[in-house]
Amino acid sequence: MDFTKVTNLMESLSGVGIPGADLAIYIKGKEVYRHYTGFAVLENKTPIAPDTLYAFWSMTKIVTCAAALRLYEEGRFLLNDPVSDYLPEFKNMDVQRTGENGAVTISPAKNPIRVVDLFTMSSGLTYNMTPNLEKLFEEAGENHTLKEFTAAIAKDPLYFEPGTHWHYGFSHDILARLIEVLSGKTLGEYFYDNIFAPLGMNDTFFRVPQEKQHRFVTCYTYDENEKTHKKTENPPLQFLNPDNKFESGGGGLVSTVDDYAKFANTLCAGGTAVNDYRLLGKGTIELMRTNHLDEVRMKDHGWPHHRDYGYGLGVRTMIERTAGGDNSNIGAFGWSGMTGTHVLIDPSADLVFVYAQQLVPSKEEYVYARLRNVIYGCL
Repeated sequence: MDFTKVTNLMESLSGVGIPGADLAIYIKGKEVYRHYTGFAVLENKTPIAPDTLYAFWSMTKIVTCAAALRLYEEGRFLLNDPVSDYLPEFKNMDVQRTGENGAVTISPAKNPIRVVDLFTMSSGLTYNMTPNLEKLFEEAGENHTLKEFTAAIAKDPLYFEPGTHWHYGFSHDILARLIEVLSGKTLGEYFYDNIFAPLGMNDTFFRVPQEKQHRFVTCYTYDENEKTHKKTENPPLQFLNPDNKFESGGGGLVSTVDDYAKFANTLCAGGTAVNDYRLLGKGTIELMRTNHLDEVRMKDHGWPHHRDYGYGLGVRTMIERTAGGDNSNIGAFGWSGMTGTHVLIDPSADLVFVYAQQLVPSKEEYVYARLRNVIYGCL
């Protein structure tokens, strides 16, 4: 296969403000293309390298959902179980409701939050900072546990009735707490024992070891008018402080393109890794990449660059090609991270690609669709 068009696109990204870009493409678990360009640190012109470490932010969510589904496969919970069966702090929740006159009232929720609502971003939780979360962050910064985080957010009203809307938010952090309660381990311990160590993901962690911190990429913003970059507040405390307690199931992992690809290729192969380690069953992955949203929640999910996608158990999943002009296959799934990281997993084509950069805003709408379309055009 000739991936010259992919290389041309990658090399053009500096022209729209991407300081550095890193891409690997795999077919049937074998790397068929790798290209990295630009800089990890602009100030001293440190180039992107194969072992550059990136904050993968919300691509953590797929790992969290896969970890929770391992417990599902052990019979530890059912998707329709109330979350309060395992996290009693979520029993008898209130909902914040806005009337036609704009008045806000608080009243008891009619529905319990179900475990599936956490997977599908339908729990009533958003990324708004609730009063008790704000208090927790003021008092402890990032240095609090998932248990403390969960206890704080459960004290405040939900933003909508569970199961009735899709809204991106803290749902997967609460799912991470469920993993801790059911496994008896911290999230990091469970990830390491059940995913990272078995798959050989030696460069994936919540806190970057001191001896590897020099490999951590710098994140930038880009001024479109001045055509200049500025450092964001980077490196963030949560990634580099060895004493930090918070392990965010929604956005806390640092990894390399190669390491994350080991996880993605395992999902693409039906849940069994190249070393025969069984991460998940094929049927569970099929359930994961099936659209779980009804008509109302599909409208909520209607981000412009998600026109062709539904939402499964923690992943966007391609359900039709025409609305967004998508040349990938039905059932291709994945997610992105805040600074522009992407993963696409397509079992029908035995295809995986993992892409990384570090820019906010990330220009995801520009980069992701072009990257996807050009890659499929080369197959």
